[in-house]
Amino acid sequence: MPNTMQALNTQPLNENLITKSLTAADYVATLDAMLSRTLERISLKKEQGLRTPDELWIVDHNDVYTLGQAGKEEHILQRTNTPIIKTDRGGQVTWHGHGQLVMYWLFDLDSISWSVRNMVSHAEQAIEDVVNDCLKSTASTDTNHISARARRDAPGVYLYADMATETDSAPTSDEIEVDNTIMIGKIASLGFKIKHGFSYHGIAINLDCDLSAFNAINPCGYAGMQMLRLADFVNMNQATNIQPNNLPLTDDKKTLTYEQFTQQLIDNIAQRHAGDIPLRELAPK
Repeated sequence: MPNTMQALNTQPLNENLITKSLTAADYVATLDAMLSRTLERISLKKEQGLRTPDELWIVDHNDVYTLGQAGKEEHILQRTNTPIIKTDRGGQVTWHGHGQLVMYWLFDLDSISWSVRNMVSHAEQAIEDVVNDCLKSTASTDTNHISARARRDAPGVYLYADMATETDSAPTSDEIEVDNTIMIGKIASLGFKIKHGFSYHGIAINLDCDLSAFNAINPCGYAGMQMLRLADFVNMNQATNIQPNNLPLTDDKKTLTYEQFTQQLIDNIAQRHAGDIPLRELAPK
């Protein structure tokens, strides 16, 4: 794999956060660039006391399997022509490729007063917010009982189906806490690395990708984990590129584009980064 990378398209969101976008990105070159930028920021802070803007990298990767720092090769079930790259993030093995939205969080956690747990929760809740908004905005009679939420026992965001029916009787006080949902699969994965208080790596959300790539692995180390994509639950237009725009959802056809989802997620993360969206109480185990 060539160790080269296209120039990043940079857009400032505010004085403390910028986005950088990259299409058809090879993994090794992107990882090298992330690490180089993180080490540069660490040096500037330690040696000159400079706070540099945090960076949110929006990346469309070429097909690749990545194995986390403590990843076990036993979770790679089949060798294919897709490269397998050992990397320094947390977690086990996963796949990245076209139609999947990857966002790398190059954040100075101390400067925004976040713990690592805060960052993980913000990442999960941002995905929950946007996926649930899209499910609601483009809901059909077949999918309006689907919702996204995180789990305490397994990082990431999952889709749940509400099995309660309209004919169910009103719950009694003893039944209020009963959970009538079942998990149907995983739509987003997380994996971060922290170095001297600076984060890199990040999140991956399956939008309209080919899910068959996950058949060759135990996704994130979970045998039998059903991977999902948003396009199977909402009407999505063909992805074109990862440059975000501010177009609203199309009301007449209730369709969603890759770019619209990307922009909504950027906006949500930026608000969280600025302290405008507080963390919700963590989901039960």
